[in-house]
Amino acid sequence: MRAFQYGVGAVVLALCGMLAAGTARAQEKVSFPSRDGTTIDGYLFRTGAATAPAVVFAHGCGGLLGRGGAINVREQDWARRLTTAGYHVLMVDSFTPRGVRSMCAPANFQGEVYRARPQDLYGALAYLQAQPFVKPDKVAVIGWSLGGGAVLNTLRTDSPARLAGLPPARDFRAAIAFYPASCNLERQKGGWSSRIPLLVLLGEKDVWSPLAPCEALLTQAASAGSPVTLRIYSGAYHDFDWPGLAYKERPEFRTASGAVPIVAMDPEARADALDRVPAFLARYLK
Repeated sequence: MRAFQYGVGAVVLALCGMLAAGTARAQEKVSFPSRDGTTIDGYLFRTGAATAPAVVFAHGCGGLLGRGGAINVREQDWARRLTTAGYHVLMVDSFTPRGVRSMCAPANFQGEVYRARPQDLYGALAYLQAQPFVKPDKVAVIGWSLGGGAVLNTLRTDSPARLAGLPPARDFRAAIAFYPASCNLERQKGGWSSRIPLLVLLGEKDVWSPLAPCEALLTQAASAGSPVTLRIYSGAYHDFDWPGLAYKERPEFRTASGAVPIVAMDPEARADALDRVPAFLARYLK
């Protein structure tokens, strides 16, 4: 595994890990307005603390809910771990309220829905900041795959979803993107920059969210002063943190470039992420 922490003119190893204690409560389905006017579904998981930091989840291209309407195992597992670590978690379902099932196949991709997702995430932030059990200046966001791309678009310095004049204390304080979509110079026209600390975790063998163009984008952003940390996992594929996910090729989701996506849990990468994510959140939220 390789770990690069990008800063202005510097590349250093980034190693850290720590998990705080807490008690998780059952989920609660909530709703809140997106900044585009859509009423969004959310699933709230509360930690045991009376007042605590919070984390917003942005799901991948397959949606938040699997067959039968259950929340995906990956998001459930992360929610359990983070509530135990002392964070409230709000999962944002951007698809169901808009009648979307999946956008993994290029033919099913809906650009309007994808572009609306930063509006959903800022709607989730406003919802959390209005709750008495949330520390309003201590909210982070985590996204996976297409949700990771939504995180990049949310964090952009020129994000249209951010209210004009929003002070840093009322914005997201930190962000994490697992194998993010749109992590390339082609999708991020004019480059990408942000004042919000960002941790990106990416598999070296990921062809769905390729490493090389993402690394080039983040290197450029870091050289301009954006606080970006990139963690690269040697030999890991897409969805490396999904518990128990067996190696599988997904030709039905063949990309526009002709690549066949491969998904698989990687035990070593997953173990590192389970330590690294709470440590990163603790640095900015606790």
